Amino acid sequence: MLHRDTGRVEHRRFRDFPDALSRNDVVVLNDTRVIRGRLKGRREPGGGRAEVLLLSELEDGLWEALVTPGRRLQPGREMVFGEGELRAEVGERTPSGGRLVRFFGEQDVSAALSRLAEVPIPPYVHRPLHDESDYQTVYARVPGASAAPTAGLHFTPEIVEAVRRRAQAVVRVTLHVGLGTFRPIRTETVEDHTMHAERYSIPEETAEMVTRAAHEGRRVVVVGTSTARALESAADESGALRAGAGETNLFITPGYRFRSVGALLTNFHMPRSTLLALVSAFATREHVMRAYRQAVEMKYRFLSFGDAMLIL
Repeated sequence: MLHRDTGRVEHRRFRDFPDALSRNDVVVLNDTRVIRGRLKGRREPGGGRAEVLLLSELEDGLWEALVTPGRRLQPGREMVFGEGELRAEVGERTPSGGRLVRFFGEQDVSAALSRLAEVPIPPYVHRPLHDESDYQTVYARVPGASAAPTAGLHFTPEIVEAVRRRAQAVVRVTLHVGLGTFRPIRTETVEDHTMHAERYSIPEETAEMVTRAAHEGRRVVVVGTSTARALESAADESGALRAGAGETNLFITPGYRFRSVGALLTNFHMPRSTLLALVSAFATREHVMRAYRQAVEMKYRFLSFGDAMLIL
């Protein structure tokens, strides 16, 4: 745990997370679910490998996606998946740096995608998942993400229940993690980085509970940077939250004034990531770097399946 007012660090087990909550806290989870969005096939003509990572469906059969190898998959090039029952044509680049990909086939395209695609896992994970649910939070329910909101991977059903007993309320938002979250910062300065839009949704109950907490001076405890971005994107200057769906390209960097987030649970992130920029904005770069040095010394694990930090 990192206390952002003083920089004090405590080392605890994740099972202690409910004990860090108070009876007045509102806890917010991101209930997005990772889709089966990685397809492996071959290029035509030529037969070389082709891989697609689905990002978002724009209309029936038309997706924004990442394609590999990008240089060999120029507009008009076709790909074949499975035994040929699913085909796709590569289209133009999208403003966010992906590609348009149009799927077609003799069979039902949606059914073929569901059957042939895999749940994508990060490239630094070299072993296949024992079970697809290993890369889903226990409360995931709204399909649409290309990557998991990894702070939530620490929760078991028992810990979720303990949080419900401890806090005043546990509510949900949906932010479908995509390019905006996992694309690294490659610009010379952080401020020049372009954050690509991701889809989010705020239920009425969540808007009411978070708004009431903000106006009554109670703490909103946010699980994950994706949840924080959804709340901050929908909050006004007073912390009041708007219900509804939308897209956000909010890029939170040091100097940002948080409107809704009172505490943040997050994993340990890599340098030059938008996630680390957000965490540094919330707890100051000085406090975060000091905590990270301790994490490295104690051999904490970073990234998706790593350890977590609660910032109070």
